[in-house]
Parts: sequence; C-alpha cells; structure tokens
Amino acid sequence: MSALRDRLPAYSLFAAIISAAGLPIYIYAPAYYAETYGVSLTALGGVLFVLRLIDVVQDPALGWVSERLTRGKALAVSAGAALLAISMIGLFAVAPPIDPLWWFAITVTGLFSAFSFLTINFYAQGITKAGPAPSGHVRLAAWRETGALLGVCIAAIVPTVLMGMTDNPFATFAYGFAALTALATLYMWPEWKGRIENSPMGIRDILSDRLAKRLLILALFNATPLAVSSTLFLFFVDDRLGAIGWEGPLLVLFFLAAAISAPLWSRLAARFGAKPTLLTAMVLAVLSFGYTLTLGTGDEIQFAIVCVLSGATIGADLTLLPAMFAKRMAQVSPNGGQGFGLWSLVNKMTLAFAAVVLLPLLEQAGFTAGAATNPDTALTMLTLLYAGVPCVLKLVAIGLLVATQLEDT
Repeated sequence: MSALRDRLPAYSLFAAIISAAGLPIYIYAPAYYAETYGVSLTALGGVLFVLRLIDVVQDPALGWVSERLTRGKALAVSAGAALLAISMIGLFAVAPPIDPLWWFAITVTGLFSAFSFLTINFYAQGITKAGPAPSGHVRLAAWRETGALLGVCIAAIVPTVLMGMTDNPFATFAYGFAALTALATLYMWPEWKGRIENSPMGIRDILSDRLAKRLLILALFNATPLAVSSTLFLFFVDDRLGAIGWEGPLLVLFFLAAAISAPLWSRLAARFGAKPTLLTAMVLAVLSFGYTLTLGTGDEIQFAIVCVLSGATIGADLTLLPAMFAKRMAQVSPNGGQGFGLWSLVNKMTLAFAAVVLLPLLEQAGFTAGAATNPDTALTMLTLLYAGVPCVLKLVAIGLLVATQLEDT
C-alpha cells in the first residue's frame, strides 16, 4: 500500500518504456537491418559510433536543459515520449523510403535523442522522489530497475512470439510500444514537478568530485559487458550455438532473472552494504562469462543456465550502481540533470564500443549475418568477443570498485 501511495508503480512503468526502447534495439536493430536490407555490420557500427559522438555534446546539453525546466516539464517530457514512439515506428514499421542505412541513421537518432532526454529527466526526478534517507534511493531503484528489466523482457520476447502470427512482427511491436508509451506518459504525468532546486554545480564541478568521477568510470567498465553481450547475442545463439528459435526464450530467461533478482539485491545491499553486494554479483558475472567461453554447437541447456546466472548479476548492476550515483548526486548536485546527462552518456558509450569495435572485428574475421554457415575462425572470434571481452572488462570493474571508498559500504 505504501508503494501505491508513493506512486512508485508509475516509476516502474515509465522505466519499462525507456528500457524497452534502449537495450533491445541494440539487440534487434543491427541484425534486422543487416538481414532484411543487406546493410553491412561495419556500416551499421559506423553509424552508431557517429551517434555516440553526437551524444558527447547532446547528453550534457540535455542535462542542462533538464535542470532549467519549470512548469513545462510535463509537456516537454510528453514531447520526448512522442518522439520516442514515432522513431520506433519509423525504425521497424516503415519501409525505408531512402537508402536503408540513412533511414536507420535518422530513426535511431530520433530514438536515442528522445531516450536520452527522458532518461535524464527521469533519473533526476528520482533524486527528489527518493528523499534525504540513503535507503530511499535503493528503494526507488528497486521499483525503477525492476520495471526497467520487465520492460526489457517484454521487448525481448514480443518480436519472437509474433513471428508466427504476423508478417512483420517488428512493426506490430513498434505500434504496441507506441501505445504503451502513451499510457506510461499519462500515468507518470503528476510526478513531473517543476524546478527541483537550483544547483550551482556544472559538469566540471561534478567531474571534479572524486567519488562521482570514480562512479562514472566504474559504470563505464561495468556496463560495457552487457552492451557487448547484447549486441552479439543473436549472432552467438544462432551461429555459435546453432540454437535457431531459442533467441526469444533465452532473452526472457536472462532479463527475467535480472528483474526477479533486482529487489533481492536491494535487500542484500540494505543488510550487508551496497559495495560487498555488488562485488559478489560481479564475481558471479565473471564466472558466467568464463564458462560461456567453453560452449559450442548444441549447448543450449548449458547456455540457458548461464543466462539465468548472468541475468541475475545484471539485476545488481542496474539497481545498485544507479542508486550509488543518485545518492552522490543528491549531495553534490541536487538538480541531478547534468549529473545524469553524464550517466546517460557513459552508458551509451558502452554501446558505441560494442558497435564500432566489435561488429567490424567480427565481419573482418569472415562472419556474415544470416549466412547458412560461417568459418570456424569467425565463430571463434564471435565467442571471444561475446564472452572473453566482457570477462576482462568485469575484472577491471571489480578492481575499480575494490579501490573505491564509499561512505556506505
């Protein structure tokens, strides 16, 4: 009852929409445009990298705008949600009226610009919603990230389920997403208060704060493994495991494990501290990635177990790290807009790394999306990129977290 009175379910639903527009698009969109329109993986990776360069300027600027929105915040957020829905429809439901690569670039630009604006405002608003008590940030994060992970689950499974029911499952998904976006926007409307508090701190001041800067660097290394595995997931399942038809169920296992585990990790953090709880999850992630290196054709069941275990670790990543950063922003930059502009940029840079570095490497190794067979060298490269790179990055993240002194460990 308390959560309903606090309207925390509104945060869950809105988080679900934002997440459904983010990570799953990196799972499906490159493969969809490569297989449907014959666009090369290298070209798609190049487009995504250029968009991330734009984000270097855009996300901090959107954070600055977020901090200065007053009574018009609800309308501004609604406009961002409308752009998000329209861009999703353009990406998946509209046949490219121009060169598919350019159409991909235009629609993804709209999608991720709206995604950035909504994410920054949403997380900044959470600072005020959570209140001054440290436990408030973890409690809000549990509701918010559980909703986000459920949104990812829905976005991951719906296109696969629809494949046997409609000629264009991605178009149906896009229109359904637009309808749900409208509903979530209306439900969240009362939460958009005006100007939160005038904060004198800018980006330079935030980056000069030792703990805030360390948490941003930690987020970069800790989130990149998820970006890597998400970008290469469909290729790994179809071509390395030969498990065509398992994509949807495996994605659901992964993200459902993350969603179920999120409130459990938050309870463990409340009891044992955020730092040791997150370290435990990160070690489990390394073990999961390490075991994945041994898998090959026919190992669907073993990989399903890996999806459950590694998915559970993502629940900790997505719940505890944002709560740590929000807690710090509440102290050094109460408005939170520019702080979460940087947070959004860091998380999208992880996806840029996956797109601009890994996709061209995979293509250069002889891998062809949608091919009946791929050479062994290409499949070996796929395994190393999918599991080996995340394993190394997680180890770096563990070292950074061990060396980071938090006020509440």
